[in-house]
Amino acid sequence: MKDVLNLRQIEAFKAVIEHGTVSQAATALGVSQPAVSKLLSHLEADSGLTLFDRVRGKLAPTAQGMRLYREIDRVFNGLRQVEQAVESIRRAEQRTLNVGVLPALAGAFTRRVTMQFLKRHPDVRVSIQSRGSLFLADWLATRHIDVALLGSHVDNPYIDREPLFRQPLVCAMPVNHVLTRKRVIRPRDLAGLPFVSFGADSQTHQLVQQAFNTAGLPINVVVDTNTAPTACEFVAAGLGVSLIHPLFAEGMQSRLVLRRFDPELHFHFQLCRAQASRNAALIEDFVQDVRDTAAQVSREVLKGQ
Repeated sequence: MKDVLNLRQIEAFKAVIEHGTVSQAATALGVSQPAVSKLLSHLEADSGLTLFDRVRGKLAPTAQGMRLYREIDRVFNGLRQVEQAVESIRRAEQRTLNVGVLPALAGAFTRRVTMQFLKRHPDVRVSIQSRGSLFLADWLATRHIDVALLGSHVDNPYIDREPLFRQPLVCAMPVNHVLTRKRVIRPRDLAGLPFVSFGADSQTHQLVQQAFNTAGLPINVVVDTNTAPTACEFVAAGLGVSLIHPLFAEGMQSRLVLRRFDPELHFHFQLCRAQASRNAALIEDFVQDVRDTAAQVSREVLKGQ
């Protein structure tokens, strides 16, 4: 090969093969016929190949020309696949939001936040993962997820955190429970009563256990669970009472009665995101929807106490 081929020569050659004539190739490329003829002449000179036979003023591809065209077409198809892969990766990176939530929040609250977010971003795919706080914090730090709702005891230097929905725990009872007549519930009121508890490793359980230990009273746990919807369903069905964060009762106000508990057991969640997150604009919109929904749920749930 005498000289290095250039892309414009290759494009002219490919266009002539695919369009059949120099004039049609020139139209497709947006150049003049003489320009295409010159590019073809240079390509043959630089490659040392005879690419066309001139038959009665028309160009007919030679065997060498068709072999070269098949190789060029294969390369161009590969380039198109690369372009498609780049576009697919770009869409996946820009239009997917990966969200982590505690099992306790993986019910009505997460549904409301996500639906509100999707009203503004109908073209975004939201992927929701439900795990414990420590798992979610690690996933945030390693960019496995973009944003998460965690418990208040998580402290990871590689994620940004803000407190969310600071409220003391409340006593949840079925609507026909005898204690619904009281405005404030104390540990002695619950002594011996069937109690629906959260798992021993949960912060809610630790707060409740500490309050009853301080009062010198036992807890009569009949069932424990790590999901708030399950705990609330058991309470609503009359299996027992529980101490819950008010947010857990979202969507069940007609089936539960909530009363203030004394002493106050303060609990809050954390709204977290990875530092220097990708999709920063989408994450900020989702975070704002979390804040707005939490404030709205707080008003709805607490007004009945």
